[in-house]
Amino acid sequence: MAEDQRAEDGGRNILFIGIVSLLNDTSSEIIQPIMPLFITSLGGGAFAVGLVGGLSEGIPSILKILSGYVGDITGKRKTLVVAGYGLSALAKTILPLSGSWQHVVLLKSLERCGKGVRAAPKDAIISGSVEPSHIGRGFGTVRALDTFGAVLGSGMAYALWSAGLGFREILAVAAVLSLMAFIPLIYVRDIRRSPVRILRPGISSLSPRLRWFILVASLFSLANFSYMFFMLRAQELFTGALAVGAPLLLYVLFNVVYSGMSIPSGMASDLIGRRWTLAIGYALFSLVALGFVFVSSSEWLVLLFIMYGLVFAVVDGAQSAYVSDLSCDEIRCTALGAYHGMVGIASIASGLIAGSIWQVYGPEATFLFGALLAAAASCGMILGEAMLWRSEELQA
Repeated sequence: MAEDQRAEDGGRNILFIGIVSLLNDTSSEIIQPIMPLFITSLGGGAFAVGLVGGLSEGIPSILKILSGYVGDITGKRKTLVVAGYGLSALAKTILPLSGSWQHVVLLKSLERCGKGVRAAPKDAIISGSVEPSHIGRGFGTVRALDTFGAVLGSGMAYALWSAGLGFREILAVAAVLSLMAFIPLIYVRDIRRSPVRILRPGISSLSPRLRWFILVASLFSLANFSYMFFMLRAQELFTGALAVGAPLLLYVLFNVVYSGMSIPSGMASDLIGRRWTLAIGYALFSLVALGFVFVSSSEWLVLLFIMYGLVFAVVDGAQSAYVSDLSCDEIRCTALGAYHGMVGIASIASGLIAGSIWQVYGPEATFLFGALLAAAASCGMILGEAMLWRSEELQA
């Protein structure tokens, strides 16, 4: 009877967390396309845009580590999830009232801090809500709804702008959706699978295999630079009005594939194993990046963006699921926080390195850099994991 109740609570958690993610990501993706324009309308230039991007990625990376640790120490994972969404909603509500680009820098950073607070505890609740054999499907379901929200948000941003709404009105719509995300969050329950045995979990509590995977995932994060570079590359192949419209449509295509393939990819990772799923995903990204080195026609560009969406569907949820596989329940938040933190810090470095290479050597060198690092991550996933696995068997 208790097992049936836990299964019912777990299924409900996946559903309602997915709906929360859908609403919140719809809100965020309404904001994303117009953010640079809003900043420039307030007198900010390229420096301001870059500052918003840097702070909104750097600060949350540190918070993900801290929130993961606090989530395990206190056991109050849902409290942190609610606080994280609340922080983001507060910032989005005030954002339309910004009077200068400095206000936008502060509020956008605060909004992203909310993600840093909730990321690891939310993933811990997801992994604790399903049986170990279905973790990939659980993450894939939430990721699919999250990405569907990205498709809706980008479409709504274009529709609202076409209807004649100004920046502040569009931001207000995004704020309302962010507040609506609290309704399904009420029905999420915090589930723990086992009693706490480690009173002070830390990075040293992570297994060698998990530490190795975080290193490999960080290497892939260095390769996996921002989607904006892919859109810039696409823009080079179009002229006139298509130079803006075509990349936006390709971004929508990317999100459609990402959303549609997230659940099947998560289920596949449950069947063939997370290690091989990620190795294949990293290798596929290497091929996509290599394709962007040589692409010269719009037809090939469409195929590459489809493959790019498939990469995210395969890799994004599987990485969090694999961290859950390699960590016990009482230190899962710490493990997920360490993973999110290291990957986030690597992402900051990735953007700076990719931008520098692009400026000095051109886009081809940037994508070649990404292809080589992703191939190295794929090899590291196979060879390094195999060596650690063998070492553990010998020690046993």
